[in-house]
Amino acid sequence: MDAVTTFRRAAGLPAAPEPLQPAEDYGFFGPGSVTWKVWSYPTSMLLGFSRAVTIEHLDPFLAAAVDATGQVYARTRLRYDRTMQYFALVAFGDAKSVLEAAEILVKIHSKAVGTEPITKRPFDANDPHSQLWIHLTAWHSILYTFEMFGPGKLSEAEETQYWEECARAAEFQTINPDDVPRTREGIRAYFEGFRPDLVGSEVAQRMMDYLVDLGYHILPERVPSWLRRLFNIPMRRAIIATMPDWMRLLGGIPQRRWQDAAARAVVRPFLRLVASRPQLELAILDFTTPHTTAIVGPVLQDIPAKNPVTYTPEQARKEFDKITPFEQYAQILAKREQGAGPTPYRHNHHDALLEFDKSVS
Repeated sequence: MDAVTTFRRAAGLPAAPEPLQPAEDYGFFGPGSVTWKVWSYPTSMLLGFSRAVTIEHLDPFLAAAVDATGQVYARTRLRYDRTMQYFALVAFGDAKSVLEAAEILVKIHSKAVGTEPITKRPFDANDPHSQLWIHLTAWHSILYTFEMFGPGKLSEAEETQYWEECARAAEFQTINPDDVPRTREGIRAYFEGFRPDLVGSEVAQRMMDYLVDLGYHILPERVPSWLRRLFNIPMRRAIIATMPDWMRLLGGIPQRRWQDAAARAVVRPFLRLVASRPQLELAILDFTTPHTTAIVGPVLQDIPAKNPVTYTPEQARKEFDKITPFEQYAQILAKREQGAGPTPYRHNHHDALLEFDKSVS
């Protein structure tokens, strides 16, 4: 019995994975894209997304929107799985599925509105300012963990291409692509400019301390608590190791330098092992984020798409008759001005979930 089969059985998964189906097309990036190179490396699913969803809560308006629903605490694993599913669709999914997922995302966010308790200003999860912060935090975190715990830095040409692809992906949220920086220097300037707006509130610090333990929360409940904690320790240390000192202080999650070094010494070789065994990476996906397996699996297994083409967002919207998220958001705002529009979420709601992709639900 090989190591992958042993892992699958120990994890309570079928000994053999479900047969993977080819994608309809290569979506908006495809083979040869830097997005596929970086996002398919296991740093993305085990560290990058966790880093992103943790530090993004330093934006008080995002933190208020998330805290108002109570879903981070009530449905932690499901929420993480669906967040992974959405970002995986954008990076690896077929064009039509991406456009449909973008529509669903705007609908989900349309009910996350209210008043931010510190500034007393309104928050709106679809706000372009907040969406750009989320988007850049995710794309930067995926790349940064790839550099620190994966193969290392990209070439200058690859990094230029990566940020161009980041701007392309921004077209599937309520973001103006012209606002997306195209260089590392531009990204750094964006974060420096955003830093004065970040707040280490009680809500943010509680949320960050909880989310940096995603290594514990994303494992199925059938896994013994002691084993989840054992897995989480190096994951937590590795995620915090990617944060600058000021961010750790603001988020209330301090960590010593020797703990940073220990995390790198343990986690880096583990991720290299996973990257060298695509079947193992697929099994870990099945275990931690099952909604993502059918999307990323064909990429890990080099399964060609049925129609081996890539689209630009404009081409895809024309072919599949879709409007932009900006246009969809404008319609929602117009209805809200008339006293109509979606009813805001209640705290700890149990509303029916809108599926990003019914084929993998």
